[in-house]
Amino acid sequence: MSTRHNRGRIVVVDDDVELGSMIADILRERGHHVTVHDRAKDAMGSIELGEIDALITDLRMPEMGGLELIEWAAKHDPRLVMIAITGFGNLETAIKAIRAGAFDYLSKPFEPEALVLAVDKALGEKVLRHELQALRTALVPEKDGIIAKSASMQEILGVVGRVATTPVSVLITGPSGSGKELIARALHSRSDRASGPFVAVNCAAIPAELLEAELFGVKKGAYTDARADRLGMFREAHTGTIFLDEIGDLPLAMQPKLLRVLQEKEIRPLGGTASISIDTRVVAATKHDLRQSVKEGTFREDLFYRLAVVEIGIPALRERPDDIVPIAELALERACARAKRPRKSFSGAAVRRIMEHSWPGNVRELENAIERAVALSQTDVIMPEDLPPSLAAPATQDFLRHALDRGWTLDELSRAYLARTLERTGGNKKQAASILGIDRRTIQRWLGEKED
Repeated sequence: MSTRHNRGRIVVVDDDVELGSMIADILRERGHHVTVHDRAKDAMGSIELGEIDALITDLRMPEMGGLELIEWAAKHDPRLVMIAITGFGNLETAIKAIRAGAFDYLSKPFEPEALVLAVDKALGEKVLRHELQALRTALVPEKDGIIAKSASMQEILGVVGRVATTPVSVLITGPSGSGKELIARALHSRSDRASGPFVAVNCAAIPAELLEAELFGVKKGAYTDARADRLGMFREAHTGTIFLDEIGDLPLAMQPKLLRVLQEKEIRPLGGTASISIDTRVVAATKHDLRQSVKEGTFREDLFYRLAVVEIGIPALRERPDDIVPIAELALERACARAKRPRKSFSGAAVRRIMEHSWPGNVRELENAIERAVALSQTDVIMPEDLPPSLAAPATQDFLRHALDRGWTLDELSRAYLARTLERTGGNKKQAASILGIDRRTIQRWLGEKED
């Protein structure tokens, strides 16, 4: 999101009158409306009126410090975005400011372009927060709990709507955690079988020797422990829908028996002598490429075509980025309800981290990440540190692209690359310095540490 043309109402607080005036002049040249104060308490009036977009404050000031001002402002107006000004290399103080509610920080001395870029990003953060609030207000999931803002999911729901009222078998494909069961339930709830049962079976979770009995039922005396008749899941789903999840893991020996059920619309319980007619709609799902399985001889071709009269492919979450934030918002709302906590919101930085992650575990991974964040968060705003560590940074191969997209300064890029290198070396500064081709004391200066 480009914020270069955002014009904001900005308050600058710095007891160094000359520096405060310089900051104001730079920002006014970019079209911003700027008010300057040399005392933190003087800025509180403007903040109380709620008529400003951003606050830029030095941290070291007499009477009331910038850190105290940031803490107060964060509680008084959570919509306000704030930038802290710190002494060169004072990384620890900058981190405290971020934790108190600042969006970003600048180390003295800083170039005018670094100031402009920081303000652009901060105002972009405010716009993002506003968009999130609008999204939350407008967010109404499909009646089946499906979020479908992306064009690909809208198309899938269109197919679901057309197929739901027909009796044909449907095969749903897609990676693990992408929401295949949600689509299966949507097919059921939108059909004329909605008043009947929906029975879900995980074909990979049932031992092969028990699968036939679980699916088709058992007659009393069929084996030693068969002390009573059991209906089986196909009969339990009579007049409704049976969902055969992980159908690609169905044992080869069971496949002709399932094929017969699909062809004849009847089952024969284990130990039974007569077939029983059934009225059950079959929806199957798999994460495997069944066409490849057919070529490899691990899945019957005739069964594949019986199951895949209509095939619905669900894309991975990373392939439908428009759905990521809406799904996260819905997951947050539900996680707060389950945890019996007041409704929380995402910080802009948390949203960016969510959007930048590749989500190899798809919707299930995203929901788990939000559940964790709700459990760990100590405020009513989900911060980046509440999210799993795996979301901490973009993939290595996307590092430079990420830096370019976010408009990082050279200083920000250097610090981020240093952090990556230290992570790789387990915090060994000497080894990191060797990899970076710099002196270890340079690393200590970047970190604001006392040199050896």
